[in-house]
Amino acid sequence: MDVKYDHILVAIDGSKESEWALEKSIEIAKRNNSKLLLAHVIDTRSFLLIDSYDPDIGDRANKLAIDMLEKYQNQALEAGVAHVQYEIEYGSPKVKIPKEIAKNHSIDLIICGATGMNTVERFLIGSVSEHITRFAPCDVLIVRSEKANNKI
Repeated sequence: MDVKYDHILVAIDGSKESEWALEKSIEIAKRNNSKLLLAHVIDTRSFLLIDSYDPDIGDRANKLAIDMLEKYQNQALEAGVAHVQYEIEYGSPKVKIPKEIAKNHSIDLIICGATGMNTVERFLIGSVSEHITRFAPCDVLIVRSEKANNKI
């Protein structure tokens, strides 16, 4: 069976794992001549407490996201990916990535980094990658740490 991915979404959160996910997505996109969508979701739940102390937090978060995504977009373009876009959303990444962004862009592969949460945190809130895997309308590739990749 020959599988071709035309529209790849990379979940970017600024972590080292999302950088590794970007690197893998670049290689997959080049092999498949795919369109690459870099998506970052600004989790507005974290603003509830901070907003009363810092009313500009939303603007700063958006500026940081734009800077990060433009850097990664340029990295993918320079590596030879022909079509690279980015999108910034607000809300819960667990919902936005698999249920909205992936569906709105006809994504056929989502690539994301594994979380660094411990067992208790995963039990209480669940990981973003776990939710993406559960609710995605397409294939999902979860990229683990560089150390884990070297064991393969």
